[in-house]
This record gives sequence, structure tokens and C-alpha cells, in this order.
Amino acid sequence: MKNLWNDADAEKMVADYARKGIGGDLALRVYTTRLLGGEPRLVLHGGGNTSCKTKATDLVGDEWDVLCVKGSGWDMAVIEPQGLPAVKMGALLKARALDKLSDEDMVALQRSNLIDPASPNPSVETLLHAFLPHKFVDHTHSTAILAIVDQEDSKPLIKTVFGDKMGYVPYIKPGFDLAKVAADVYDADPSVEGLILDKHGIFTFGDDARQAYDRMIHYVNVAEEYVARNGKPQAAKAALPAKLAKPGDIAPMLRGAVAVARGEGRFDRMISDFRTSDAIVDFINSAKIADYAGRGVSTPDLSIRIKTGPMAVPAPDADKLGDYKAVVRSHVDAFVKDYTAYFETNDALDDVKRTMLDPMPRLTLVPGLGMFGHGRTLKDAKIASDVGEMWIEAVRGADLFPLEYWSLEQAKLASNKPKPLTGQVVLITGGAGAIGAATAKLFAANGAHAVIVDLDPAKAAEAAKAAGNNSIGVGADITKPAEMRAAFDGAVAVYGGVDILVSNAGAAWEGRIGELDDATLRKSFELNFFAHQSAAQNAVRIMLEQGTGGVLLFNTSKQAINPGPKFGAYGIPKAATLFLSRQYALDYGAYGIRSNAVNADRIRSGLLTDAMIASRSGARGVSEKEYMSGNLLGQEVTADDVAQAFLHQALAERTTADVTTVDGGNIAAALR
Repeated sequence: MKNLWNDADAEKMVADYARKGIGGDLALRVYTTRLLGGEPRLVLHGGGNTSCKTKATDLVGDEWDVLCVKGSGWDMAVIEPQGLPAVKMGALLKARALDKLSDEDMVALQRSNLIDPASPNPSVETLLHAFLPHKFVDHTHSTAILAIVDQEDSKPLIKTVFGDKMGYVPYIKPGFDLAKVAADVYDADPSVEGLILDKHGIFTFGDDARQAYDRMIHYVNVAEEYVARNGKPQAAKAALPAKLAKPGDIAPMLRGAVAVARGEGRFDRMISDFRTSDAIVDFINSAKIADYAGRGVSTPDLSIRIKTGPMAVPAPDADKLGDYKAVVRSHVDAFVKDYTAYFETNDALDDVKRTMLDPMPRLTLVPGLGMFGHGRTLKDAKIASDVGEMWIEAVRGADLFPLEYWSLEQAKLASNKPKPLTGQVVLITGGAGAIGAATAKLFAANGAHAVIVDLDPAKAAEAAKAAGNNSIGVGADITKPAEMRAAFDGAVAVYGGVDILVSNAGAAWEGRIGELDDATLRKSFELNFFAHQSAAQNAVRIMLEQGTGGVLLFNTSKQAINPGPKFGAYGIPKAATLFLSRQYALDYGAYGIRSNAVNADRIRSGLLTDAMIASRSGARGVSEKEYMSGNLLGQEVTADDVAQAFLHQALAERTTADVTTVDGGNIAAALR
């Protein structure tokens, strides 16, 4: 591992922060924290922590000796000074004399001694940093260190690798007890340059930021070199099918299998992130991959991310895909059974009242293909995949339950309430238009990841960025079945499947029906009917593989039931699409797939342009304002109003074959 310290960069950061009133100690603490946090072999997704002991002034001007330590929620790779809240040292040091201190009291002690009460919670390992006398302390979860400390004979092995330069600390859950034991280990031999925490990671320290950082890189390199020289020979490879299925073939069925059933056709769905590389495939093709997966995670901290460890399934045979869904579900059932037993066994060891987390795996290993990370959001799924890559590098084994069901972590999870569409994927055609973009933004705000499909890929990408929540844009001509299929395959590749279709794209052609040329009418049918059928077919194909139901939503327009003059080329295929929505409700309701339509009118969009508004209002002999608000409410209806209707239908779990009118009130267009 390369030492990235650069004198010029360090000096520049000190100078830059000095202009903002930040002292040199804290500036250098930020500098080396970012160096450590930017290396995934050391730190992943909020893991690790650093500190420095310095002075700070409170709001009334009193100066205190403080510990600036990484705060909860901050990523070391991008940390700022405010991510290292200052805690008064005096109170922290007094705590060492206590015989015991609960996690909740420890948090209260730390928060009550913050210089700035608005700061984030200091790290759970704050006391460990405080009890060590050095000015700068660094802590990481180096994969090479974990490869050593996760061995059964870790204590003598640590001595072999590091000699007397590093102290050995037995595994203890982070918190007060670990801090006291680690400090005692250091006091027994103050000559050590760091501590190796069994089944956990490494601490290094120094009198200045560079010394602590240099020691971290040095001892991680010692570990990496030892592992490279003494790594175990690779196990034999498992036999693979002659014709492997593709990741996209199995992603929906796997995603469906890990969805959490809430009863009566309701599911908490997961997003799936597929990850592969030569190194990943080489490892998971081992004949012993199921055994490796059953050994757990490389450090207890990771149990928060991927539970007790990954799930390994057989390699999928492309010629036997019809049977593979049952194979996947049987493995998920076995994982759930084992996890439930794990919870019940460990929960019975004390009187603490706990509620079992959902028992679904967060990482699935598929020989021949790669691995799928699962999470309630794409971010969580990607974190699971990142952790999977780290897991591959390290040797397995640790006591997981105390940390996964740690009261502090339970409280954090309890406060993280999902949104109505968290874990769901919506695909929207015509997604860069006014209605499509408004729908994407609203669905993303309610937790969904949006796949915005539009003829113009640049506009699709722009709309996805505006929607947020890791949404994506896809360019496609949806009148071409191959491009429609590719758009859905893109959704599967990124998220693992699709749960909601908003079939929204459309365009209008004007002219009296008896004077329309055949080509124009057929062109309208291709976009305003057959593209809706193509979208629905692709959505249903994926939804059936997932087995968790789904929602089809169609934009049909009031023209479907209340035709306007010279608008037949648009209204006739829209009428067919309205009945298409009802046919899907009829044919697929038994599979939990709902199908509804929105009957909207006079929405400013790429279809109803300013020029068309002028034309239509002129044809009716009214002003443009009167035309746009010509309804019972006397108000113009917007794309946001249509988006709200789509959202309502997506969330109305017992509604199908519905047509919702969004036009401000037009009795002629009312269905009943």
C-alpha cells in the first residue's frame, strides 16, 4: 500500500483551513483522515475513525483540552472539520475509573461534553481514543489485518507478524469495556506503536499526524506482505454448467426471493446491485464457496451491512432456468431459517428485549457470474457489494450477534424509517417530458429509484438527475421492441428488476378521421397503443419472475372516452390503451399485478405545446387561459397533478382496473 503523504498538500490544507479559523492540528487531522478514508482496503462506508487531542474554545470563550474524534455519519474519505466534533478531555479521562458504563450512558457522557452541542455523536470508540495518550490516533479495518486476526490462532500469529511493535487486544464489542482493556494493554507496554484488535482491526498512534499515518501504512504493508507470502493455496474449482445463464436472467427471481413478505400480497422489496470481476469470479468459483459463506463476516462491524455473511447459490444453467427460481427460493428459505435460529439462540442469552431484523441475505454469491448486493436502496445494495469485495479478501470468523443487535445500532435503524416506495423501481416512458419528469421526481421523493426512458438520451439523463435518488436515464425508441426490451434490461442490470411501470409516452396528430392517411394513423397506433403493449409485456415478464406482484400505470387521456374534433388519430389508439389496461388487470390480477389508467386532459407538455394550445383554443373560440381552465373547477391542471394521480394508484394496494380522471372536472369525460 502506497504512502500518500505529501508535504505540499499537507501545508496547503493547513493554510487553507487557517483562513477559515481552523487550527493546524485539526487541519492535519482532516488531511490524513481523508488519505486513510480514500483507500477501500482500509475503510469502507463510514467505517474506521481517527482523532487528535488539541484545544478548543467554547461559546463563552473558555478554552478546553479536547479530543476531536470522527463523528457518526461522516465518511473519512470526504470528512470536514465539523465531522470531528470536539469533546472535553477531562470528563472522558475520568470515565476510565468507572467499573462499568452502559452504551447509552457513554453516549450521554460524550454528548454532554461536546464543545458544540449541535455536533454529531462522537464515535463509539471515542473513549479508546481518549485513553491512549498520543496526540493523533488512527483506526482502520484493513483487509490484510483482518486476514490475520480472523485466524483461529490469531494471538501467536500476530506476534509472529508484528513482533513486539504492536500490542494485542482480545475481541470485545466496541465501547467502554474495549476502551479500558485497550488502554491497559498499552500501559503494560508503552513502547508499542499500535494495537491489533482481534477480529476487529488496527490502531496506530503518534505525536503528530504524519507519524500516526506512516505507522498505519507501514504495519498494513507488513500484514499485506505476510498474507501474500503465506496465503493458503486456492481450493479446487466447482464444476459449472456448459451454458451459464446471464446475470439479467436471474436478477429478477433473486430479487423477488429476498423481498420480505408482509402478508396479503404486500412486500418490502430490495434493490440488487450486481458486481463482477476476474478476482470475484475466481474466488466464488471455489468448490468450497458454500463453506466459506457459512463462516460469517471478516469483522463484526460488517454484520451491520451483510448480517451473518453471504448466501451462496448454485451456478445457473441457461438450459434449466425454469427450475432455477425454486432453487434460489430454497436457498433463501434455508438462510432465513438459519438466521432465525441464530437470532433466537443469541437473544435468549440475556433479558434484553429485541425485535428481529428482517432475515433476508444482503449478499448473494453466484458461481460463474459474480455477486449481488441487496439493500432497501441502491446505495445500501452497493455498500453490500463493496463489503462483499472486502469479505473476499479477508479470512472469515467472529462473534457477530452483539454488534448486529447492539442497542446503539438498533436505535439508529429504528429512526431510519423507509418511505412508501423505498426498495421499489419505477420505469417511466416519455420520462423526460413534463408529465414523465414530474412523475419521476415525485416517485423518487417517495423512495423509488426511477428509470427514465426517453427518445433523447441526454434529456433522459437530465431528468434522472433532477429526480434524484440514484435514478437513471435511458435513451430508447419505444416503438422498436428491441429498444424497449433493452430499456427494461437496463433497469434489471442496475437495480435487479422493475416493480412499477408508468407507460406515459405519447404524441398527437390532428386531422379529420376520414381524411387521415393510413401511414399517420398507423404511426399513432405504434406510439399510442403498441408501445404501451410492449412496455407492459416487458414489465409483466420481469414481475412474474420476481413473484412479488407489481403495478402497471397507463396514461390514456380523456380522448379515450371523450373524443375531440380532428383528434381521432390520437384518441382512437388511446381508447384501445384504456381497454388494454383493463385487460392486464383481468389477466394478471391473480399474480398480484395491478393495472390502472390515468385519464388526463389539457396538460402543458411536449404533446400539448403552446402552438397546439393556441390552435385548440382558436378552434373552440375561447382564449388560451379559458381553454386551459375550461373545467368545473375553473383551474388549469398541471403535470404535477397527473403525477399525484399515478402515485395514488401506485400506493392503492387494493385498486386495479381503475381509471382516474385528472382534468379539473369534465362531465363529458366522466366514466360514471
